[in-house]
Amino acid sequence: MKFLDLPPRFFFFTGKGGVGKTSIACATAVKLADAGKRVLLVSTDPASNVGQVFGISIGNAITAITSVPNLFALEIDPEAAAQGYRDRIVGPVRGVLPDAVVQGIEEQLSGACTTEIAAFDEFTGLLIDSALTAGYDHILFDTAPTGHTIRLLQLPGAWSGFLEEGKGDASCLGPLAGLEKQREQYKAAVDALADAKRTRLVLVARGQASTLREAARTHEELADIGLRQQYLVINGVLPKSAANGDALATAVFAREQAAMAAIPKSLKALPCDQITLKSFNLVGLSTLHHLFDSTEMMTDDQSVTTTAPIRNQLTMPTLATLVDEISADGHGLVMVMGKGGVGKTTLAAAVAVELAYRGLPVHLTTSDPAAHLTETLSEALECLSVSRIDPHAETQRYREHLLDTKGAKLDAQGRALLEEDLRSPCTEEIAVFQAFSRIIREAGKKFVVMDTAPTGHTLLLLDATGAYHREITRQMGGKGLHFTTPMMQLQDPKKTKVLLVTLAETTPVLEAAKLQDDLRRAGIEPWAWIINNSIAAAHTRSPLLLQRAANECKEIDAVANVHAKRYAIVPLLAVEPVGLENLRALSDSPKEIERENLA
Repeated sequence: MKFLDLPPRFFFFTGKGGVGKTSIACATAVKLADAGKRVLLVSTDPASNVGQVFGISIGNAITAITSVPNLFALEIDPEAAAQGYRDRIVGPVRGVLPDAVVQGIEEQLSGACTTEIAAFDEFTGLLIDSALTAGYDHILFDTAPTGHTIRLLQLPGAWSGFLEEGKGDASCLGPLAGLEKQREQYKAAVDALADAKRTRLVLVARGQASTLREAARTHEELADIGLRQQYLVINGVLPKSAANGDALATAVFAREQAAMAAIPKSLKALPCDQITLKSFNLVGLSTLHHLFDSTEMMTDDQSVTTTAPIRNQLTMPTLATLVDEISADGHGLVMVMGKGGVGKTTLAAAVAVELAYRGLPVHLTTSDPAAHLTETLSEALECLSVSRIDPHAETQRYREHLLDTKGAKLDAQGRALLEEDLRSPCTEEIAVFQAFSRIIREAGKKFVVMDTAPTGHTLLLLDATGAYHREITRQMGGKGLHFTTPMMQLQDPKKTKVLLVTLAETTPVLEAAKLQDDLRRAGIEPWAWIINNSIAAAHTRSPLLLQRAANECKEIDAVANVHAKRYAIVPLLAVEPVGLENLRALSDSPKEIERENLA
């Protein structure tokens, strides 16, 4: 593995949920420890399963991994860190400031940026020379801070006054109000991150266009702020040997090879390793020893020879079943939500196409940069209209508006802080949602299928800080007039159906569950879950894929019996889901799927 050559003291592993960065971090830690190095493995992943991988309880204290001499681990609980961080900031003003102001501060501190900065606050002590870290040759971090967080920490220290004077907007400066006393420590930590001799960033992706694009964005964002010592690891690549004699495996192999051949230009210059897909779950020391092997290790539980037993264990509700219920209303808003890389754009298009084929008027709107689906659909169905919102254009318009209004009243330092605030991920979500809001009103007459929807945190910010919904409610509430704001429509299950998309893998399911909790805080109840790209719902003869299918059962069961009120399972198809017929195939029943994959 190239990324292990001449290993520096610090490693950071970053990538989308479900790409395998925790497994790679654990396997790297074991390899270094086996070489006689004293290693500390630190996880800041909200969906961390480091303890599960090693079969022990770790928690927020350095714990020896007894099965691996020289290896120690620490799991920082981001949610607990964020709550403690919020308490330190909000506690002193509770009962002093008006309740509405305190509520606004709490909401500013409720999002992903606070969680990430609080976790960074916890582990910065591990990036500087101290008694705590002196005994370790290598410190590995599962999940790196984003470029946005690092840029925030590099800004001048004027957060508190900036916020108290009401100059900030609904974004990410709020979490920084309590950072003043540790600014020197943060500077030392950021310097360590930027030192190529001390730190190596490992971008983890899969052999899929979407995760490679995400890795390219992360690479560019971090390189722009001086973190250039980066390596790329493409995980879970289907070996050619697994594709022999199986139509589905052959198609997956061809797709992955094509995606890797078309790797984004910015990633081509990075040192790159490939890790082959394994049939086994990466739990236990023996499996970690084999992660970097190019050959498959057979395990005792690899006895699955057909998908029939898997299907007997699971009910297989289809996407068509969900569309049956949706179509009965005749019109409404359908929001397709999920973390990156789970296929929500494709499924939004599949739902829109299935509704349109039933003769119902549909408007599909997306903010996904990949416009090939839009181009395919725009000429295909008479009753389906398609629009694409440009996130960059909408965000730029929103930034310019705030800089021209609020920014015009600020001094140079205040304007610099506002500009950084407006570079946050929340800003893009708010700007795009404003564009979506112009379309939402159509849902009273037709179906509007919305892809790439805002998170619950963003919706709460919109509701709590100004905004349209509160102002309209204030103006119209006392006049006896009927009115509906976009926020009210999203909270009304008769008008809006939220579909959460996930994969049948541990981390994506946990992330979808967190998103569901986030939406519920905003008063929005998800209507259904969709499990995408399921091997268990497909037909395959490949032993490797059959074992992967068996591994999905636990996650499908969790969705069906714990998380979702209703759900559907969409199979992994041999054909790329682009074009009308291929999109419609996503709604087929398992028997129809089996016939198609056998063809």
